[in-house]
Amino acid sequence: MADLNAGYTIQTKKFKKVVVGKKLGEGGQGAVYQVDYDGEPKALKWYTGKKFKNPDKFYANLENNSKKGAPTKAFLWPEDLTDYDGEAFGYIMNLRPPEYKVFSRFLIGKEVFASVTAMVNASLHIIAGFRALHNSGYSYQDLNDGNFFINPKNGDVLICDNDNVSEYGKNSGIAGKACYMAPEIVAKHAKPDIKTDRYSLGVVLFLLWTKNHPLEGKNGCPVCMDAAHEKKIYGTNPVFIFDPADNSNRPVQGIHTGAINNWPFLPEYLREEFIKAFSKDVMGDPANRIIEQEWLRLFIRMRGEIYKCPCGEVYFADPVGNNPCPECKRTNAFPLSVKTCRYTLSVHQRTKLYACYTEKDSDDFETLTGESAVKDGGFELKNVSGKNWSIMEDGNTISLASGESIVLQKGMSLNFGGATAEII
Repeated sequence: MADLNAGYTIQTKKFKKVVVGKKLGEGGQGAVYQVDYDGEPKALKWYTGKKFKNPDKFYANLENNSKKGAPTKAFLWPEDLTDYDGEAFGYIMNLRPPEYKVFSRFLIGKEVFASVTAMVNASLHIIAGFRALHNSGYSYQDLNDGNFFINPKNGDVLICDNDNVSEYGKNSGIAGKACYMAPEIVAKHAKPDIKTDRYSLGVVLFLLWTKNHPLEGKNGCPVCMDAAHEKKIYGTNPVFIFDPADNSNRPVQGIHTGAINNWPFLPEYLREEFIKAFSKDVMGDPANRIIEQEWLRLFIRMRGEIYKCPCGEVYFADPVGNNPCPECKRTNAFPLSVKTCRYTLSVHQRTKLYACYTEKDSDDFETLTGESAVKDGGFELKNVSGKNWSIMEDGNTISLASGESIVLQKGMSLNFGGATAEII
């Protein structure tokens, strides 16, 4: 593909002037350039029509997505399209900030998360991205490890390569990577939709937490990975590497070290969810795939169980049980916990409440509503929700305005205005 020269000028559908700057990268479908978009720094993804069987169909899908708009601000979404320049065309999107690193670099250890909390946050943001996309009526067509850019400091996620995203029932005609596709797509029995995306979401999460693919064990180590072998592993005979009833595809020592080393340290309920997601029953029946909300609530639970032992080790601690530290073996028991209708949180110096805990039927894991602090050998909870809370203790009701704090005692009832909790 011929490069665009710096200074080259292109017109867009919205009658904006685009001046090409430096080349940022190139992939199988096109190249990305930094551009001046009517005085604003943006990115341009540029294609030649020769890359597609039906370039007009691909262009029309881009134009439709651009008009409809991004599901959320996390998507580096097509904002405007250029006119055809011969057989070539492109679309405008936001630039990726340099602190966001491509997902594939985390999988090979070139990037690492600053904390376990950041890693859980990345999972939550990826899940929320899938959910927002589906709620907007879209499905992925070419999902791969280049779709996600993650800030390793806080786990924030940007989602790119949205040019192949299509509305339900439509197909962009672009084939993705088999290892991210649902078995029924690899076997050519189905086309991408919300159910196949849910399988792909499970793959992305498993890769994030184990650094290995859920189907790449002993069977996934051929001398030559040809098309027939690929179809069998990912499509016609997929076997989860930790399937409790089928050990034919276990991870191999010295090859699948990520899965072997990381699997034992995941919370039991996360391991169980992965076993369910990649069970033969669920892989073979798209209607039974794990939905985004189920993943979301599981990782919200995980984030609430992150605890830093006095020795410095960070691990997932049961809020109501004895929790020996895996490093120093110290037992860390929590004298108080906040029990909501869906979650139980141990109270310690780093406990934070979010809207998903304090607002009824909320899955908002980003809006901070309360935080704890050590107070005279105990703990106090500060209301930062912007709303008044009610606290009931020994038959007395106390109003707790936003910005105020209260010392927590076992047996207290907390009314957040719709949602409630108890201190146990």
